[in-house]
Amino acid sequence: MKPRKALLIVDVQNDFCPKGALAVPRGDKVVPPINKYIKIFSQNKLPIFVTRDWHPRETKHFKDFGGLWPKHCIKKTKGARFHPDLKLPKGIIILSKGMDPQEDSYSAFQAVDNKEVAFFKLLKKFGINELFVGGLATDYCVKFSVLDALKLRFKVKLLTDAIQGVNIKASDSQKAIKEMLAAGAQKINFKKLYL
Repeated sequence: MKPRKALLIVDVQNDFCPKGALAVPRGDKVVPPINKYIKIFSQNKLPIFVTRDWHPRETKHFKDFGGLWPKHCIKKTKGARFHPDLKLPKGIIILSKGMDPQEDSYSAFQAVDNKEVAFFKLLKKFGINELFVGGLATDYCVKFSVLDALKLRFKVKLLTDAIQGVNIKASDSQKAIKEMLAAGAQKINFKKLYL
């Protein structure tokens, strides 16, 4: 059976881009390549899923409440909006995660659509068995989404020209990429894309 493919764009939100509350260094650099992927997936009428952190004001994810991170991507704030240069067409499926104040929720597989349908169920509904993944951040939400996808037996292509990492330690993104590849992901970039 021919693989049915989908694009997964992870957390390209204002708070994860320069000047945001939890800025990924050069986080906005993923936007132009992601727009190219969006265009080609749209032209081929393939599904596009876009995740976002959609946190309540109080969550154990934040430092103020015992977590690791400064406040970011609080739902319905400017920081939680997608980067303004991201060209999201009609028909994309927005997935929200991080709403449970007791959970960190890094993975797209902890996200739901606007009808509370889980990402995994949506993939099954669309008959998807291969994901092309880009976004922010390499060493957190991209990594956990890719590893969960592989555990659930999806094929994964990691879009190396469309990811950036937080890099709390300088080597975090490199380690994350190695971990994803060791688990079965394949690296590609736009020049090597085939659909």
